[in-house]
Amino acid sequence: MLPVRLHLLLLALLFGQGLAMSREERHQLRNQVVEMFDHAYQNYMDHAYPADELMPLTCRGRIRGLEPSRGDVDDALGKFSLTLIDTLDTLVVLNKTTEFEAAVRRVLSDVKLDNDIVVSVFETNIRVLGGLLGGHSMAIMLKERGEHMLWYQDELLHMAKELGLRLLPAFNTSSGLPYPRVNLKYGVRGPETRTGTETDTCTACAGTIILEFAALSRFTGDPVFEVHARRALDFLWEKRQRNSNLVGTTINIHSGEWVRRDSGVGAGIDSYYEYLLKAYVLLGDDLFLQRFNIHYASIMKYISQPPLLLDVHIHKPLLPARTWMDSLLAFFPGLQVLKGDIRPAIETHEMLYQVTKKHNFLPEAFTTDFRVHWAQHPLRPEFAESTYFLYKATGDPYYLEVGRTVLDNLNRFARVPCGFAAMKDVRTGSHEDRMDSFFLAEMFKYLFLLFADTEDLPFDMEDYIFTTEAHLLPLSLSVAPNSSVTPGNATVNTSEQELDDTNFDWTCPNTRLLFPDPAFPRNLREPIRSAVDKSCPRPLPYREPGMGRPPLRAQDFMANNPEHLELLRRMGVSLIHLKDGRVQLVQHATQAVSAVAAEDGMRFMQEMMELSSQQQKEQLPPRAIQIVSHPFFGRVVLTAGPAQFGTDLSKSSTGVRGFVTVAEPYSGCAELSNSEYVQGRIALLQRGQCMFAEKARHIQKAGAIGGIVIDDNDGSSSDTAPLFQMAGDGRSTDDVHLPILFLFHKEGNILLEALKEYREVEVLLSDKARDRASIFKSKPLPGTLLEGSADGHEEEKGCITEKTTPSSLGPGDQSHTNTRVESDVSDAEEDISRVDADTSPPEEETAGPSGSEEASRTEPSDEREEPEGNSGPSGSGSSQSVDELMADWQEDLEAFQQMDKDEL
Repeated sequence: MLPVRLHLLLLALLFGQGLAMSREERHQLRNQVVEMFDHAYQNYMDHAYPADELMPLTCRGRIRGLEPSRGDVDDALGKFSLTLIDTLDTLVVLNKTTEFEAAVRRVLSDVKLDNDIVVSVFETNIRVLGGLLGGHSMAIMLKERGEHMLWYQDELLHMAKELGLRLLPAFNTSSGLPYPRVNLKYGVRGPETRTGTETDTCTACAGTIILEFAALSRFTGDPVFEVHARRALDFLWEKRQRNSNLVGTTINIHSGEWVRRDSGVGAGIDSYYEYLLKAYVLLGDDLFLQRFNIHYASIMKYISQPPLLLDVHIHKPLLPARTWMDSLLAFFPGLQVLKGDIRPAIETHEMLYQVTKKHNFLPEAFTTDFRVHWAQHPLRPEFAESTYFLYKATGDPYYLEVGRTVLDNLNRFARVPCGFAAMKDVRTGSHEDRMDSFFLAEMFKYLFLLFADTEDLPFDMEDYIFTTEAHLLPLSLSVAPNSSVTPGNATVNTSEQELDDTNFDWTCPNTRLLFPDPAFPRNLREPIRSAVDKSCPRPLPYREPGMGRPPLRAQDFMANNPEHLELLRRMGVSLIHLKDGRVQLVQHATQAVSAVAAEDGMRFMQEMMELSSQQQKEQLPPRAIQIVSHPFFGRVVLTAGPAQFGTDLSKSSTGVRGFVTVAEPYSGCAELSNSEYVQGRIALLQRGQCMFAEKARHIQKAGAIGGIVIDDNDGSSSDTAPLFQMAGDGRSTDDVHLPILFLFHKEGNILLEALKEYREVEVLLSDKARDRASIFKSKPLPGTLLEGSADGHEEEKGCITEKTTPSSLGPGDQSHTNTRVESDVSDAEEDISRVDADTSPPEEETAGPSGSEEASRTEPSDEREEPEGNSGPSGSGSSQSVDELMADWQEDLEAFQQMDKDEL
């Protein structure tokens, strides 16, 4: 490891010249990490143990078979106290030696590994086997110091070997690739145990075995585990696409044929590449480094498009396979640091950081223009991992500020009374009742190491390597005396490869030669920041002196603004109102007041056409309804569908806050009879009987400040149905000036039942959930917030602008230029769908001259999980009792009420 250490030292000398964070600040953040870990770990032990995971919203353990199935996600759970095992070595890193010793005793006394249950070979290997081996490594280290664990006799290692033997039957295939699942008690037995019938596995699933299995072999002296792991890696190497040197995402475990031929560095492949390089570091076998280098050259040639990492087809690597990226690729900058390729690591990390700042967390998937593709965020640690490695390599205090952002966002948006809850939708801030074991195993470990001083650490981290689950394996295993494993028979014939090996000339590149300018990271980051952050000011075009005000931008145009209409006239643009409510724009350049104004008009029309085209492709993001009154205090967030008319909540920094009142009539299809109660409040309305815009006009006339339409279709829920967006009524909706949102039946009933129970219920309508500090900034804050959790985001700086040069185009050149564009511009950035009525159910879209409704929907992700509870009955017209109505909701309510007793 000496070359790696030297490499990190050189980089730290190069980059550590910026304004450093003070020692006191770092210590405060370090202590905050420990406090947050305690909050998560103690709640798991108090409310979930011995279950595999904590359900932080309902304050109970997730026990497989007792909770609704989440499909493949549940294959990580094996009734073996997963979170406790996954957390063992984190306890030692955070100097919680006493807690570690107690946790080891619990594992030895309580955990059973022979349960009749089918588990994922991949997840069980990296989390449970890796956790046991990491715990064993820490136990023998502490025992050798003579202060703790003096009673320890390799018990965790014995459990690890037992588990390894239970996983081995999965490798009984002709190819050596493991089956994706195994029964802990019976092995691979066929359909009756849901094992042995699979034909496919992911590349990472088969290629992320070598570190744990080789460590187990070298700890125990039994080579069988390392032999099987090497055989699987050899087979994957032989099946790579020989022209591109890339591997696909999914492979047939029997034939070796690629089932999915898309290739990237994210989900399905990620840790295969990671384990090739780390196997070289841990085991000292050059074969793994040679293979990694060949793969890496192809990744940088085909997949890397700095700062993006885009999937390609392995047989046609110049052909992109998709236009979005998944969050798991966030580990790759950290791997590039270990490789010694710092520049692209900085670029990709900066892109990920800006996406994180844009959405508070990395969405599970996001597009190449940095919009949300899949909105979930299960508190993944990969971004924190890369942040730590970049700081370790460069010493640049910039990465300490990145870590502070991660901490603040976790506390502001994910922290709940019983732990930390995964984000169901990063756009709205809604939660999911989920806290995966990797959150404790990895997130807090990397964040603590980021802020800790060397003297804060109980041992030298350079003596260990991290597995993909951040478990610690000692580098001394490379010379383990009990190892009798011979390297695999596969060889790398580099003469057959079209490989530019100049990247590999130096084991430890001289970073002063690579980056002579210490300020170069800032020069890399600024254009990336501008590309991601669309809020940066756009460059103003050059204007001749004395030519008046800047031109109108398409995204700012409002058809009912007289000032905007006058600007259009001066630019030679005329506006025509169509019968269907749309607006048509036509430019006659010769009618402009000057050549510059005509050029401005052409630019405006071009922007409008681009905007119109973009609007047709985009869907409006969901909105949030946050209950802020007692006893909820902002902790209940309901995902709501937006309206394509009325106030645009994304343009409001504060949202709209008010008490809710049920409209009479509840349909909102006639003038309200309870206007005196609706005035100044947010009206609750039932879907159906008339058009959405008509409902909005009636409550607006009654003096409401907002509206919430609740679906009348029993059982509908945002958990299972695509997001519903309310469209207009086929004519101009410029007269609607209040916000109106849509709730499915399940979420609507939560609001209605809260109103029954507490009578006065106050909500906040906004584009996304607000943190409690900002909600209650002018009032006493219920509960105690953590110190150091900043309210608001750091102001963006460093936007790059380009100077626009004057055009030589004169009036005569434009005499025959007529540009026409039809666009829905009543609200600047919304795509208006024509509708005729509000009567069709949410699961259908119909069109007709009357009695029909047309609306835009956001499709759910391919990874949508099954709901964890049944929807409540209808809030009105239902024969079911109130007790039944509240059954699904009551558990959440009790958890939220507990906040009065908790110190946050």
